This record gives sequence, structure tokens and C-alpha cells, in this order.
Amino acid sequence: MDNATLIQRDLAAVWHPCTQMKDHEWLPLIPIRRGEGVWLEDFDGKRYLDAISSWWVNLFGHGNPRINAALRTQLDQLEQVFLAGFTHEPVIELSERLLRLAPPGLARCFYADNGSSAVEVALKMSYHAWHNQGAADKTKFITLSNSYHGETLGALAVGDVALYKETYQPLLMQAITVPSPDCYQREPGSSWAEHSARLFEPMKTTLARHAHEVCAVIVEPLVQCAGGMRMYDPVYLQLLRAACDDYGVHLIADEIAVGFGRTGTLFACEQAHVTPDYLCLAKGLTGGYLPLSVVLTRENIYQAFYDEYASQRAFLHSHSYTGNPLGCRAALATLDIFASDNILERNKTLAKAMARATEQFIDHPHVAEVRQTGMILAVEMVQDKATRTPYPWQDRRGLRVYQQALQQGVLLRPLGNVIYFMPPYVITADEIDLMVQAAATSIDHATLN
Repeated sequence: MDNATLIQRDLAAVWHPCTQMKDHEWLPLIPIRRGEGVWLEDFDGKRYLDAISSWWVNLFGHGNPRINAALRTQLDQLEQVFLAGFTHEPVIELSERLLRLAPPGLARCFYADNGSSAVEVALKMSYHAWHNQGAADKTKFITLSNSYHGETLGALAVGDVALYKETYQPLLMQAITVPSPDCYQREPGSSWAEHSARLFEPMKTTLARHAHEVCAVIVEPLVQCAGGMRMYDPVYLQLLRAACDDYGVHLIADEIAVGFGRTGTLFACEQAHVTPDYLCLAKGLTGGYLPLSVVLTRENIYQAFYDEYASQRAFLHSHSYTGNPLGCRAALATLDIFASDNILERNKTLAKAMARATEQFIDHPHVAEVRQTGMILAVEMVQDKATRTPYPWQDRRGLRVYQQALQQGVLLRPLGNVIYFMPPYVITADEIDLMVQAAATSIDHATLN
């Protein structure tokens, strides 16, 4: 089998996500035969360094032997059983371990299939909890500008990236949107902490005005990933937690992309020393192996649903593969690697290596900013450095970077004009240098030609 044959078969049958399929009349698909570590290999033998962890999910490399072994063992025991009226050891053990690792105060785990579904669970659970407690007027949600929480209808409604949301606006509930603390927008001479604290004022004003009708505030802690890897200071989360408590509003932390070590701590909320009322996890939860998500919440929220059946207070939300044993076993193997390999400390070294390698972009004539939070580093390409004038989206400069980097054996997938690095944690210093050099050549190609 070769690339050309598989491409032909694919285009006759498959509709790809987040893709204008007509592009593939001139932009070849890449069929992948196998993966090992940070590398993917196509059917013609060409290799690609996976600099984006296959959409931010792969933590410990493709074909990780420890996760593979755990799944083989689980396959011989139990592949699936429904979680209504039944249970199994992997979901129990995973729940116990997540609750020990999570910020203090979280006490229950509710499982779903993917990140968007986890957000749907948190939104519905927040509304339903207030409803069960007699606060039926609480029906709205507050979100940040430029936020992204998934692409199911509830998740889209509380997001604010027009590219994904605008077409479906007539189908969506109306969220209350306040300005993001995005530090790319800070005034010259202002620190991240100063800017983030100042940008909390619109949130405080909105809570004061709307708390009586608001279920929850939902945020992506520290990094707005799909919104262009825009970042902010933990002080915002501290102020938000205190305000949510003062005004009687839940806090939903969407750590689907930023959890499991991406920001430097196991969970991003740890850097603000806060506990949300709902913690949404997915992506890296299984090390990038299988779809699984979970919402962690507090005991008092669980108790708001706990009653006799006739009260009709139960949370009747379900997914067929809720708490799938294989997914849970992959997640347990992932947590084992965190526990045994000192991953967070090792990531500090890798993050410093990424920072050093990307220093070359700081003075680039078409780079406005290089920003980093832990193992997430972003390079913002602009048309004019002095004014930070962006390239028109129609230019598709990021696509040029993608194409050029592939020729050099590196998989980048820019977000518009933002080139970012979110590699698996098994990447080496030499591989970081290769990854960044490919990006440098590609940025030059996209901006200077």
C-alpha cells in the first residue's frame, strides 16, 4: 500500500474534521502507517515530528509501550460494560486517583466521551443543580471573549471564536461575554499580572449585575488554546474564584487542553491555588489513546441531585461509552507514567529548551510576540511588527507554514497566523531544535516571500 492509493480511497469515502475538503484537490492528505515516540510515518516511509501532539492529546509518544501493555491486559479482561447499574475496577480506581490528584474539594467524577461532551455535562449539571435548589432563574452562563469550549451546541454557545460559532448562532443559547484577560492586548510596560487583574473589572461588574440569573462562569485556565494560544496570569483565576463565591455563581474550569502538565503543573488551576466547582478533563487524560472525558465536581453539587427516585432530581445524562474500561485503563497507565517518571520536573527542562530555541523569533520582522506557559509556546506572525497589524486571514499564511514544515518533516498546524508548539513530553532537546528550525524556515517562507 502507498500514499497515493490511500489518498484516492479516502477522498472517495471520508469527510475530514475542521477541513474544507476542496482544499484536498491541491493539498495532499498524508496517510499515516505507524507512530513511535514523537514521530509519525506515512506509507511512503517519510517521517514527521508531531509538534502538536496530534491535536494536543498525545502526552507520552505514539506507541508508548507501557500504555500499550496496559491496554493489552485490559482487552483480555473487559472491553466495555455500561455504567448504569454496573461498574468496573478501572473506572473506580481512576476516579479515586483523579480525586487525590485534583485541587482539594472535588469529590465526584462523572464520565463522558470527549471534551465537548464534558463541557455539556458541566453546563447541564450547573443549571440542574441550581434548579434542584430552587434557583430556577439561574439559566445563563458567563464566558470570556475569544474562548473556545468545543463544537456541540452547548459548548459552542459558551465559546466566542466566530470561525466555529457564527454559522450556528441561530441554534445557540445566548451567553454573556466579557473581555478576555489575554495578555497579548496589554499596554506597553504592563506586566501579565497587572493586565490580568485590570481586566477582571468587567467580569466583576457583570457578576454584580447578572449573578441572580447566572449558573456559572466558564473559563480555560491560563491559556485560550483554540483562540490562538492567548495567555493570561493566574491572578485572574484567584479574583474569579473569590467573586464567584461572593456572588453565588459556579466556576467551570475547562482544562480539556491545558490539563495534565501542559501549563507546567498537573492542572492549570493549581497555579492560582483555586478549586473550581467543575473541572473538565479530556484529551491527555488517556495519553492520546482513546476518547474519554470526565467532569470532577464537589460533594454539595452531587448532593443536590441525591434523593428518592420519585423526586425526579436525578441527573439523567448519559453516553453509551461512559467510563469505558479500555479508556480508563489507558488513563491509569498515563497517571502511572506521571507518578513514576517525574514528568513535571522533566517538562521544566523541556520548556526551557523550547524557550531558548525560539529566542530567534523575538526580533523577527514579522513576529509580534513569542509567549509561553509551560509546554505551550506560541509565535504570533504579523504583517507589521510595529503596529501589530495582522495578516488578512484570506492570505492563509499559517497554511504556508504548515506546507513548508511538512517538507522538512515536521507537523505544525497553525491557528490562523499563530504558530505554536505543544509536543509530546517525550521529545528530546535535539528534536526541539529540529522542530523550531523547521518552523523558522517556514515562517521565513510564509512572511518574507
